[in-house]
Amino acid sequence: MSRQNGKNAKLKVVSLFSGCGGADLGVLGGFKYLNKRYASNFVSMVHASDINDKAIATYNLNFKNKAEIKDVNHLKFKKEEIDIVLGGFPCQAFSTVNPTKSPNERKNQLFWQMAHIVKNISPKVFVAENVKGFYRLAGGKYFEVAKSEFEKLKYNVYHMLMDASDFGVPQKRERLFMVGIRKDIQKQFSFPKPKYGEFSRTKKPKVKLKAVIDSLVPEDEKYYFSKKAVEGVKRAKNNMKRALAQDLEGQCLTITSHLAKVSLNSRDPVLLVNPNKELYRRFTPREAARIQSFPDGFKFAGSEGDAYRQIGNAVPPVLMWYIFRSIYDQVLKVA
Repeated sequence: MSRQNGKNAKLKVVSLFSGCGGADLGVLGGFKYLNKRYASNFVSMVHASDINDKAIATYNLNFKNKAEIKDVNHLKFKKEEIDIVLGGFPCQAFSTVNPTKSPNERKNQLFWQMAHIVKNISPKVFVAENVKGFYRLAGGKYFEVAKSEFEKLKYNVYHMLMDASDFGVPQKRERLFMVGIRKDIQKQFSFPKPKYGEFSRTKKPKVKLKAVIDSLVPEDEKYYFSKKAVEGVKRAKNNMKRALAQDLEGQCLTITSHLAKVSLNSRDPVLLVNPNKELYRRFTPREAARIQSFPDGFKFAGSEGDAYRQIGNAVPPVLMWYIFRSIYDQVLKVA
């Protein structure tokens, strides 16, 4: 990707709530996943930050540009031309799985902080990502508040629930993406069409889970669930979702940050190694990272628990790559 604008300057990107860098990797490009090369994009990350020190440690293991541990409330930016602001603002209050905070409290509605920074920076484009629950909770009340706030800042806001499995990721992961285009840019935007599955132009089959699982039998027995856990599932009520063994011929259910503490009675996906012996196991961190479309060379800092949390909270890099490419082609490309 080249940018023909006289100075040949890279597009400048500010990344908020960056986590371990899934979205940033997608925007930067230049990585390989499942034998497909996702080309580099002509961009420069001028800022990346998050409050999670382990996530920032991971970020700084993998990127030339360095992120910093900083609360979004304390960020200040110099006046300069910024092309894109990214922000997968934290979503615990809006999650449909184990919400941990009240969505009615303004301090938990972190889109306000993102909107404040967008107002100050006035980028050409912003991209916000959140869980599906943010879009649907309370009849869409919180989504409409956020959309209205961004529109007040003179942005045309486009939104869509995007499924990562439509873009070559072996995971049924639906997330809300909001793309704001500054009105004076006078450009329209449409989200990328599915590249895989029945709704794609080519009808190319979706990537199967088995593509990222080298062996059902784990290298370390610590990933197996105990006999006690299996017996507990058998005693569970019939209406409980339990032992959600994944079909290797299909796509995995959504990988979450709970994988470090996953139980067979949870809604998190697991693998059934041996039906006769009733052997179930959790995904390894590397498998979880692959399911999220991180390349194998991507390193994670901290404990395995830290890695699971970082992976589960990330934006799939491959999905973000396609979204960025659409933004570039339709809005930011200079003829």
